Formats: sequence, C-alpha cells, structure tokens
Amino acid sequence: MLQRVVIVAQMIRFEHTVFALPFAYIGALLVEHRIPSGHDLLWITLAMVGARTGAMSLNRIIDRQIDKANPRTADRALPRGILSVAEVWVYAVLSFILLGLAAMQLSPLAAKLFPLAVFILAGYSYTKRFTWACHLWLGLALGITPVASWIAIANGFTLAPVLLGLGVVFWVAGFDIIYACLDYDFDREHRIHSIPARFGIVRALRVAQAFHVLAPVLFAAAGLMLGLGTFYFIGVGIAAGLLMYEHMIADPVNPARINVAFFHVNVVLSLTMFVFTLADVLIS
Repeated sequence: MLQRVVIVAQMIRFEHTVFALPFAYIGALLVEHRIPSGHDLLWITLAMVGARTGAMSLNRIIDRQIDKANPRTADRALPRGILSVAEVWVYAVLSFILLGLAAMQLSPLAAKLFPLAVFILAGYSYTKRFTWACHLWLGLALGITPVASWIAIANGFTLAPVLLGLGVVFWVAGFDIIYACLDYDFDREHRIHSIPARFGIVRALRVAQAFHVLAPVLFAAAGLMLGLGTFYFIGVGIAAGLLMYEHMIADPVNPARINVAFFHVNVVLSLTMFVFTLADVLIS
C-alpha cells in the first residue's frame, strides 16, 4: 500500500503542491490580517490537497495517450501500466469529494462555487487540444487559490484578492511557457497547442518574460489596495528578482536548466511570498 501511495504521489508530482499552497495561505492571512483559525487552516489545506490531486489525476487520465507517445513523459505510471485508468479515476473522484467536503466546512459561498472550481481544474487538460492559451488556463487553475481561500473565510471577495490571483495566473502561465519549450518539436509534430509551438521558442520566451513582469506588478497592486507594509513589498521585490533569475538560467535546449528554473526557483518564490506576507501580518 505504501508503495502504491508513493507511485501516486510521483504520478501527480505531489511536491509541486508547494507552488500553490503558500498562496492559499496568503489569501487566508490577508482577509483579516491575522493567522486564521486552526479549523480554517486545516480545511483550506485539505481542499488544496483534494483540488490538486483530483486535477492531476484527471490530467494523467486525459493525457495518457499523449504521454505515451512523448519520450519525455512515456515513463509515467499510466503509460507504463503501473497504475490502471480505473484506479486513477478512484483517486480523482475521492480527491474531488474531499475538495467538496472542505468547501462545505468553510463557507456557504465556497460550497456554491465548488462546481466552478472543478470545471476550472478539470478543463486545463483539454485546452492544449484547441488553443495555445492553455498556459493561461493552467495559470487560472492555480490563480483561483488565494481568491478561494479569501472566500473560504470571508464568504465573499473584493478586488484585492482578485489582483493577487491574477498575479499568480501570469506567474504560472509564464513558467509553464518556459517548460513547454521542452516539448516544442513533439507538440508541433502532434498538433498539440502551446505558445512555443504556435509562435516559436524565441517569441514564446518573450511572452513569458512579459507575463513575469506583470505578475509582481499585480502582487504589488494587491498589497497597495490592502495597505500592506514593508515586509510584504520586500517579498514582492525578491519575487521579481527570482523571476529575472529564472529567465537568465532557463535554456530551452537544456532540460536540466529548465527543471531548475521551473521547480526550484518557483518553489523559492512561492515560499518567499508566504514568509514575507506572514511577517507583515505578524509585525504590522
């Protein structure tokens, strides 16, 4: 059983949860500029686990034939037959049930918006089949995180968490464009839609750079609207510097450097934003 759990965690890249989870906590922190209750933090965490596990499980099911054909992804659990489609469906359904249960434990509006969240999370896997804007849909899937946490506690939302969420949208879309450069040849050959496949790698990287200029601007705009202090804006400044560094080291023909840019830099960015937002809330 433990071995199966490890395989599932590898399949859904569970470690990538650290991209979105800190922003879920940021959204929760900023509702009342204080640490939320243990009840709210627990259910927000469980909601995030359910949302990401469900979304990634569906992604692996929907994309299993594409993954099997792509040398970069052919060793994933479903293409290799290590896990069955039926088994992964069970994980997906149970995960979305967990998300729905968490929403009901948090706020009435969160419960009402649960179907919309599932639609956004499940829809990403289909977008690459018809639009090069699929990166923005992935960004939306993570960008709703701080807004959802705000709704979970406040039972409503304002413009500020939306701006924060839009910052996440462009941050995620930007690094997903960089990562998609690894599949440039495969995507063009198999008519998979992406910005690199549509516009070429050079133009795609320029789009990613533009997105990564916009992201910290939106983070800062949210902070100004909420009247946040010095620590928060230091975090935004560090995030902007990390995005510059990401583009300095990203090499579309070097998978190792792309992986460093994609995973390590973005994990540091997400955690940095959380730590400095927490410091601002506790000290201000």
